[in-house]
Order: sequence, then C-alpha cells, then structure tokens
Amino acid sequence: MTHFDVATAAVEAALAAGARYADARVMHRRSESMTARNGEIEELSQDEDAGVGVRALIGSSWGFFAVPDLGRDAARQAGERATAIARASVRVPGPPVDLVEVEARTDSWASACEVDPLGVALSTKGDLLTGATAESHKAGADIAEGLYQIWDTRKWFVSSQGHRIDQHIRESGAGISATVIGDGETQRRSYPSYRGQYGTRGWELVDELDLQAHAARIAEEARALLSAPHCPAGETTLILGSEQMALQIHESVGHAIELDRILGWEAAFAGTSWLELSKLNQLRYGSELMNITIDPTIPGALGSFGYDDEGTPAERRFAVRDGIWVGTLAGRDSAAVAGLDYAGSVRADGWARLPMVRMTNVGLAPGPHTLEEMIAATDDGVLMDFNRSWSIDDKRLNFQFGCEIGWEIKNGKLGRMLRNPTYTGIGPRFWGSMDMLSSDVTAWGTPNCGKGQPGQIGHTGHPAAAARFTNVRVGVRG
Repeated sequence: MTHFDVATAAVEAALAAGARYADARVMHRRSESMTARNGEIEELSQDEDAGVGVRALIGSSWGFFAVPDLGRDAARQAGERATAIARASVRVPGPPVDLVEVEARTDSWASACEVDPLGVALSTKGDLLTGATAESHKAGADIAEGLYQIWDTRKWFVSSQGHRIDQHIRESGAGISATVIGDGETQRRSYPSYRGQYGTRGWELVDELDLQAHAARIAEEARALLSAPHCPAGETTLILGSEQMALQIHESVGHAIELDRILGWEAAFAGTSWLELSKLNQLRYGSELMNITIDPTIPGALGSFGYDDEGTPAERRFAVRDGIWVGTLAGRDSAAVAGLDYAGSVRADGWARLPMVRMTNVGLAPGPHTLEEMIAATDDGVLMDFNRSWSIDDKRLNFQFGCEIGWEIKNGKLGRMLRNPTYTGIGPRFWGSMDMLSSDVTAWGTPNCGKGQPGQIGHTGHPAAAARFTNVRVGVRG
C-alpha cells in the first residue's frame, strides 16, 4: 500500500461509519538535535516515527483517532473510531458546522533545501558546537552552550472532498549562548537569538550563521553586563531590535488573532484574546505604520508550507493593515462560524495530534526608516534587543518583557550598555505609539510555541524589523 492508500482507507471507513466529512494525514518524521557545553558534547537525540491521524465530522462535533500503524486494517479502524468519537461528542442536536470552501487539489510541495541536514556527518555537527562553545568559554563565559535542531517531515493528506496532497518539509536551526555568574546575579548573551535561528531550509542555514565567529563576542558582552548600570526606570522612547520585535509580535499579536481563542474555543497555554469578532475591520490595533501579514509563502521561513493540514493552499493575507485589525488565523470550521472566506492556518505537530489553529509566518511589514535614523532622531531613550523573559496576561493584552541587553540613547547617539532592561505596555496603546519602523526585515524562526491540551509544539515564523515606540514604561523590576 502507498501512503495515499492508507489515508484513503481511513477516510472511506469514516464515511462508511456515518461521518459527513473526514480527512486523514499520514506522517513520517525524523528529528535530530545535539547540545554542547564548554567544548564538550552533552546530548545527541535522534528520533523517527510514523502513523496516521483521522478526523471525522458529525453534525457540529469532531472526532479524532490516530494509530502508529500504516496497515489497511489499522487505518480503517482509525477511521471508524474517529467517527464513533464524533458521534459520542454530539450532546445536543443542532445545526451542523459548515466548512469554508476549499478547492480539492492533487499536488506535491517541498521546502527548498540545498544541503540535506540529516546527511551532514555527526562529527561535522559536533565539531561546530564544541568549537563555538569552547571559544566562548575561553573568552570568559562560565557556561557556554550550543545546540542545533533538525526536522524532516513528510505528509500525505486525503479528504472526503477529494484532496490528495503530499509535502516534504525540512527544517534546521542552531544557536549559542554565553552565561556569566556574578555576585548574586547572572547575565546571558545569545547568538543569533535567545533560542537560535530556524527556518524551512537545509544545513546551509546553520553554515550561514557562522556560530564560532560570534562566540567570543557574546561571552565578552555577557561579562561586561555584570558591571553595566541598570536600565533606568521611567517613561521614555524605546527602540526594539528585530529579534525582540519577533517576540513582541508573537505574544501580543500572533496569539491574539488566533480565531479559536477569539471565539472562546481554546484557552490552554496562552489564554483567550482581548479581540472581539464584531470589531474586525474596525478596531485600531496600532499606528498607521503597523502592517501585520500572515504569510506561509515566504521562502525559507519557519512557518512556511504549501498547504496547511486541512488542504488549504498557502496564501498571503493581512492581519493588520495601516493599524486596523482586518484578519485572523483560522481553520475551515472557525472561519465558517465567523463568516470569513479563508482559513489556511491549521496544523498539528504530529500524526497523533488533532490539527488546530496555529501561527504561520506572522510578521511586521517593513517601514520607511533605518535603525540609524531612529537612533539619530531620539534625544533620550533606550535601545533593547534579544529576549530574556516574557509575561503576558491571558487576554494577550498587558505584557512585561525583559531583554538580554540594552543601550542608553542620548542626543541621537548610542551610549552606555545597560543591564536587565525591561519594558511594559498594553497591546493597542503600545502599538499605537510606534512612530518609526525599519525597512531591514529578518524572518525569525520560533520552534517552541506551545498550545493545546494535550500540548503541541508549533513552528512559527516572525518577519520583524527594528521599531521605535514613544512614552513606554521601562526599567520595571518585578
């Protein structure tokens, strides 16, 4: 049997058991990761699994069942069990849930990959991490750490509406960090971000990071932070670098525009949302410089794909346009309930998990300025970058974030390094104060977005650029 045959058998069994709609995903995933500390390999992890997950819809209720068996009989039993669960979930008869129309397609899609990451010798990968962490340790880091992560995922999707889609997605990434221990505190610097950089690319992405070239610098900066003055407290002009902006977008926009949270269907891990569907296309989310896109078509970004896990083709849309909230991350069912015409944002982190609304590449479109222009235009302020901590309420509205490093800005020039920089704000008020935005965008990858019960880990992308905000409270100490 082919993988498509397995998925087809599952769907046919679900329909025969009474489902009015069914789909099935066969998935095969291989993953690999390695960590190193102070020039020594700490851990190597390699994993491989495969299985089929089936969704069945009866009335307004979904059923889901998955098995780690790609035989025809197991697939059919999975389809029958998914339908039985859907039927058992129907408590009160009511109108059936509609699904947004999607053209049924037969297609194949693969992410670009120049160097197969799983084909690179383990010795080469190990030498990269041990070399970089040894260099950082030598330069003054008490704890120098490095890691890489690789995922190779194949999917075969079949639906009762005629979809027949296979995808091959390869993802890679790596990073290093340097931690120094002082009198009653620690300081940490990371490269290229606090968890590394990731994308739907091959090992060429890791090569381009050139970890060892930055190993000594981050150790030296971490040690310098121990004696740097604290970030002053008060209201001031704040410039955020692009790495911290990625986290700002993820937490205060990405989760807030997930339609299942807005509808009250989902609250696990990250709460619900302050947004109300009745205010779509009317609510001012931020200044006119704020243009947030939902774009899974970006080549190489971590939230990119050809089709989501409902067979909806990837398409670029706006979530916020000229500061006005205009779009959501949605599934075919939630979009239909909300009266929207497009979904395209449903994924699962494996064959054994029910697909749910997830971020794709949620990012900030570029602005007209440069970082240098922002600094030059600031008489008194603070530049912060590289996330260290985050806290946001369960409506995704009030937040407090900490960064690894900051710099004082005086009379249009960067001044002293600042330690433990923090800032706080309320979503629309904060975004409304954005008055300058850089044109230099980096698509940061976040491979650790948690959501759902049972928990799922999503891979998301966040194109982001440095931006300036006015009258922001900084230097908050919890």
